[in-house]
Amino acid sequence: MNEGHSAGYYIRTVIFFAFLVFLYGPIIVIGVLSFQGPAGSLMFPIDQASLIWFKDVFDPNYAGDFRMPFARSIILGLIVMVITTLVSFLAGLAFRQGFKGASIVFYLVIVSLIAPPFLISFGLGIGFTSIGLQSTWWTGGLGAHLTWTLPFGVLIMFAIFSRLDVSIEEAAHDLGASKWQRLAFVIIPIVAPGILAVALFGFTLSYDEFSRSSLVTGSGSTLPVEMVTVRGTAARPSLYAVGTMTTIFSLIIIIGTFTTLYILDRRRGLLGGGKVAETENYGKKLGDDAQPAE
Repeated sequence: MNEGHSAGYYIRTVIFFAFLVFLYGPIIVIGVLSFQGPAGSLMFPIDQASLIWFKDVFDPNYAGDFRMPFARSIILGLIVMVITTLVSFLAGLAFRQGFKGASIVFYLVIVSLIAPPFLISFGLGIGFTSIGLQSTWWTGGLGAHLTWTLPFGVLIMFAIFSRLDVSIEEAAHDLGASKWQRLAFVIIPIVAPGILAVALFGFTLSYDEFSRSSLVTGSGSTLPVEMVTVRGTAARPSLYAVGTMTTIFSLIIIIGTFTTLYILDRRRGLLGGGKVAETENYGKKLGDDAQPAE
């Protein structure tokens, strides 16, 4: 017998859709307002649909030229991504083996997640000044962003390595694989999705970071810092155009990452046609490349 849903079901449904509106509503509003006409304002109604503000983003003849801040954010994001990925992977390997004082190091890594971002930015700025150096987007900004991205990257790699089946690596050792061969042909292929996840987190967190960058970028602002500055001095609908372009750029990065993960899973035989055991895949590879154990 079919019965109607309970009152609790409808309450949860309303809360869920309210959350979706709260989460995606501002993004949709900004996307719509970015198509304001030449005489349009920062608010509704839309005067006339136009792409003029997207063109205005790249016009250097007004306060708030976003071209160089955008380039700085991309470059800084890529540098942070590489450092975060490499350090997180190496930290995962180290903690997998275990060492004295590992617990202390772990808590020191994640303590920056608890510290207020403004204090981190302020402290880095004072630190550079005290030693006679000028903090810029590629020095102080880099350090500030790493205090935000590294804890996330390390935590992700810890979770990935904690689920890594040791027997697979032991099987590779029995086949005569050296440490470097086990790393290249066993460990890295298995944890590759986690490595890509860390890279995605590192880039996106750095690209969108404002609070940790506000006091350490110097005269060369990143895109978030420049947008906040322009918002207080020369706000125009071009700000919405920048937000829309940034959202599209972020979606492209996310879609590209998930596509790469899908291709990797297909190659490992985990999706689509019959599933192949990981030990069989790596066993074949090592059978071709590994030297017999002495």
